[in-house]
Amino acid sequence: MSGTIHATRGHGAPLGGYSRFVVLMKVFLPVVAVALITLVLIWPHLQFKDARFRIGFSALTSGDTNDPSMINPRYIGTDEKSQAFSVTADIAKNLLNGKKSIELEMPKADISLEDGSWLVLTAKNGIYERVAETLQLKGSVNMFHDSGYEFKTESADIDLATGIATGLQSIEGQGPFGTLKAEGFKLFKNKNVILFTGKSRMTMYPANSEKAQ
Repeated sequence: MSGTIHATRGHGAPLGGYSRFVVLMKVFLPVVAVALITLVLIWPHLQFKDARFRIGFSALTSGDTNDPSMINPRYIGTDEKSQAFSVTADIAKNLLNGKKSIELEMPKADISLEDGSWLVLTAKNGIYERVAETLQLKGSVNMFHDSGYEFKTESADIDLATGIATGLQSIEGQGPFGTLKAEGFKLFKNKNVILFTGKSRMTMYPANSEKAQ
């Protein structure tokens, strides 16, 4: 007696589908393995050379593909003494590869000081220089210190690596000591010192005048 025997699974279905699955796996798994090995080899070349500074963002606008904009960017880094700082903005522009400057709208810089206090600077516009790690603020620049000091000027240049900020335009402000006006300033973050330059005028509150005596 002769005949043909068909192998079947539990419910009588032929094994053809299973055989095709095995063949596909024999092709798919080696491809995945090669892709993983390639990723491991090229991954070191994808890392930033300077890990002190990284960028986070919420979304990219798609209006102009030649010069895309970044919404709600956040720049995080450390200075020469490993103290943290961050720079945020509403919008960042001029992001194409090879360009050293990033234009910021409504930038805000949060800087930690050595004594544990913090300093915040805000402005209408700013320019971050990638290589030099500097931040130029222009238009309604406000400086706030958590001890209660507030100063206003029209421009400020910040060296994020050294923690030195400089302003060459008139500045005025107030705090627990009283009020002050000057033609410029220089801030040394690591020394917790603000030097006011040019013609300066200070009005001290009576309580502080008595303590000074």
